Amino acid sequence: MSGKEKSRAKAEQAKGKIKETAGRTVGNESMTAEGRAEKAKGDARQAKEKIKDVFKD
Repeated sequence: MSGKEKSRAKAEQAKGKIKETAGRTVGNESMTAEGRAEKAKGDARQAKEKIKDVFKD
């Protein structure tokens, strides 16, 4: 996994987790959903990079 994409995926995952937690804390379902979506996007990006690494070798 390239360093740039790896850090981008981790940043999206962290940002999504923070948003999800903040939304849950204040009772904002919209923010919670946005956080989940952003975290899922980071998870997908990380999975994509891992697959690329498998076929690269």
